[in-house]
Amino acid sequence: MRIAVLSDTHDHLPDGLRGRIRDADEIWHLGDVCSPKIAVALGKLAPLRLVRGNCDAETDWPLTLDFALDGRRFHLEHIPVTHPPACDLFLHGHTHIPRDETVRGVRFLNPGCISRPKGAPPSFAWLMLDGGHLAWKIMRLDP
Repeated sequence: MRIAVLSDTHDHLPDGLRGRIRDADEIWHLGDVCSPKIAVALGKLAPLRLVRGNCDAETDWPLTLDFALDGRRFHLEHIPVTHPPACDLFLHGHTHIPRDETVRGVRFLNPGCISRPKGAPPSFAWLMLDGGHLAWKIMRLDP
């Protein structure tokens, strides 16, 4: 399974991004979508899971998502926390900085930022799940 993971689009889908993620089995957006039109556009490409960020006004969007997939427990939330809930992987946005770090047995993943990156180029990530194998790859977007 190939999952395109995005965060912090802030009303902006760069040229070429749709083409790069159109083959995703799912798309996960980790908050600060800002415009419902972005969510609709992404949902036309693949099934979409999203959480609400601190800049999102859509109160129908959940603040967190917890689910199991490929034998792992996932938690999606926009703002990272110091003490995560019981999960194997905590995916977040908010910092605008890519992250792949394991803290006290929980792997924290952040795809970086599409619209206003800090100290790194604009990016998204691919999360690949294949029968117990997990791969995470940050993908740079050319400005």
